[in-house]
Parts: sequence; structure tokens; C-alpha cells
Amino acid sequence: MANWYDKYMCIYGKPFSEVPQEVIDGTRERLAKLQSPEPLASIVVIGYNEETHLQACLWAISEIQCKYPVEIIGVDNDSKDRTAEIYEKSGIPYYTEYQHSCGYARRCGLQHAKGKYYFDVDSDTLYPPQYYEVMLEHLMQPGVSCASATWSFFPDAQHSALGLKIFEMARDLFLWIQHFKRPELSVRGLVFAYNAEYGRKEPYRVDIIRGEDGSMALALKKYGKIVFVRDKRCRAITGYGTVGNESLWQSFLNHVKIQMKGISRIFHSVDHYEDAEDNLVGKK
Repeated sequence: MANWYDKYMCIYGKPFSEVPQEVIDGTRERLAKLQSPEPLASIVVIGYNEETHLQACLWAISEIQCKYPVEIIGVDNDSKDRTAEIYEKSGIPYYTEYQHSCGYARRCGLQHAKGKYYFDVDSDTLYPPQYYEVMLEHLMQPGVSCASATWSFFPDAQHSALGLKIFEMARDLFLWIQHFKRPELSVRGLVFAYNAEYGRKEPYRVDIIRGEDGSMALALKKYGKIVFVRDKRCRAITGYGTVGNESLWQSFLNHVKIQMKGISRIFHSVDHYEDAEDNLVGKK
């Protein structure tokens, strides 16, 4: 049985020089048709040295099924490869952020976004065709400030489909338990969207190494609920940035070890983070 993302895998992970011209041209044409001068949502694709993934991400976005008007913009985080060239050849507006970090890149995108709702998009991630429409319908519900979805990893020679399914089920169960009292801790930036007006009142943190999206979600709690969308139409798929080259079993054990430290935190709501010293920019 074919997966929705199979077609994009023919270029995912390959240098831009190996992408067929018809893919580049077709993506550009479809993206141009999607762009609205009055978007309800801004789909903001950030990238740093993502030459081997960005074109596949944009190809998938160009084929979305969404009845609501959107705009697609990019942020190049001062890449050293052909990332900026891919944005240019896609025809979408893009901006260069010279200060390196996801926080700076997402903040740049938010400054230029015109939509009422803002979608975080990572260049190494593929999103199913109905992702944006379904997420928007949750975001537009009364009392909602932001939404986060689920994600999977690509099966490969080192990570079997069955092993990944078990790993992801365990992870998703933990995130579900955690979200009752600490929803911000279950937010992941690659599948995160929110009300842009609220986001501009609570700017992205750029003084931390990781967790800028969780910090944004925590700040947005005062404006409304964090909704978790557990719908297979919203399940993105990505690479192994959080798993790395470890076996799934070793990665699972490492995740358990990390999460068990201070596990009581998931049973108590908070309105601010106590930052770990090793997560502050400029500190070890």
C-alpha cells in the first residue's frame, strides 16, 4: 500500500542538482496558484542548510488541499548551501535571517506573516495534503490560542516500520498523559500553529538553545487553550533529528532516562519555565 509521501522521497535527501526540472517548475506553478493576497494563514518554511530536503517540503506544500486562503513564505537562516536558491526558484517570498537559531528564524517569519494564523514548518519535514485545513479548523474554534499535531519518522534500513510504530505509540502516549497539566511540554515546533496576533504579543525567545516553541506555547496559554490534533490527516513525517544514529531501543531508553528526571513536573501546571543553565545561550 502506497504512502502519501512516497512520491516526494525520490528527491528527499538528494542535492538540488539531482532534482528534475519538471519537479522544480511544477512546484513553482502550484505554489503561485496557492498564494493569496489576503491569507487566513501564513505557512512559514524555515531552513538552515536544508538543500537536500527543502525542495521535497515545498513540493508537498504545493499539493495541499485547503479551502482557506493561505500564503507560503520562507526564511533562510543564512545558509551556506543552495537553500536560498531553492526558495528563489520556488517563486515564494523569502527573507534572510542572519542570526542563527530556530527562534530567530521563526521570529523573522512572524514579522513578515500576513495571515491571522501562523504555521511553523520545518524544511526537513513533509506535511500531508489536508494538514493545514484540518489544523485551521481546530485553530478557529472559540477559546483556542494554538494547536500541535503528531508526527512520524521515515522507515529506513536502520529503523523498521514496526519498530517505529511501537516507538511512536509509546512517545505519543507519554505526550498525551503530559498534556493534561503541562500541554506546553508536549508541543513540538515541526507541528505547531497559533494565532499570530497573540504570538506577536509574546515574542519568540532567542536566549535559549532549544524549546522556543514550547516557550511560545506556554506564553499563549493565557489567551486560550492549546489543542492537540490527533488526526491521521495531520500526521507529518520527518527525519531522525531527535533520534539520530542510535537504535530505536537505545533512543527509547535515553528518552525515558531524560523524561524520568523530575517526572513530577507533568502533574502540576505552571505559568513560567525554570530555565536549565545548559539551555541558555552563552552558558554551558
